Amino acid sequence: MHTINWYPGHMAKARRMLEDNIKLVDMVIEIVDARAPLACRNPDFESLFKNKLRVVVLNKSDLSSKAQNKAWVEYFRKKGITAIELVSTSQAMRKTAVSLIEKAGKATVQRYLEKGIRKTLRAMIVGVPNAGKSTFINRIAGSVRAQVGDRPGVTKSKQWVKVSDYLELLDTPGLLWGKLENETLAKHLAYIGSIRDDVLDIEEISGLLLYDLARICPDQLKARYKKIDTAEELPEEYLNAVCRSRGFILPGGVPDTERAARIVLDEYRGGKIAAVALENPEDDPEAAQTAESSETEKTDAEV
Repeated sequence: MHTINWYPGHMAKARRMLEDNIKLVDMVIEIVDARAPLACRNPDFESLFKNKLRVVVLNKSDLSSKAQNKAWVEYFRKKGITAIELVSTSQAMRKTAVSLIEKAGKATVQRYLEKGIRKTLRAMIVGVPNAGKSTFINRIAGSVRAQVGDRPGVTKSKQWVKVSDYLELLDTPGLLWGKLENETLAKHLAYIGSIRDDVLDIEEISGLLLYDLARICPDQLKARYKKIDTAEELPEEYLNAVCRSRGFILPGGVPDTERAARIVLDEYRGGKIAAVALENPEDDPEAAQTAESSETEKTDAEV
């Protein structure tokens, strides 16, 4: 796969905006797609927000499995970060999300109360493009306050949203990092739509997605596209199989792979293929390194 390297000018501008406004907020709420929590966690955020309260929202959790969602909540808990599963499009989630924010900021509010000040808690909403930040804000606010779209890059500038007399949210543009060096995580961002399709080779990305899903959820994939052989080793053959499954054949018997590619991405992103995450906590290189170190220490102790 070709290296995905996408960092247009508005991304640099978005980073400067975060740096300029971080001092204005008490808390950072990081929205990640539950299907790819590692890929969605911009490494720049660790240094940018190191002195702030942190909350991670596993958004679109209905598109992942319940077991994987719970594992990710525990993963963040061990890092000292509050995390919650959420479906921002669900009205029933509003109360849960507001309660989480208030609980996370309780100590800050209490410190001000002790000084006789009724503190307005201000939280910055951050995340990669298309993670669902604006949808989250609109759900919390109970009305359409932020711009929403099904493509990355809809939010162009910061937007303050007043949720109540004592809670304000700051919506910010989605931020990717300058060079996507980890090829696996870069693919995941492309799969979930955090990188604009028009800068990608759609057929290549779709073939790679099918190849990966054949290893993650082979039964669900075959149930969706009957003519797929999940033992196939070539990504392009998966796309050809989708063409045969759906009858996407051009004159002369040529597979219409471009049409198939767009259909596959649409159906995957809409949760029509399988409710499963692309990543698990043990895929975190840092976690793997920690586990390896622990095993080495254990072995040394036994010697």
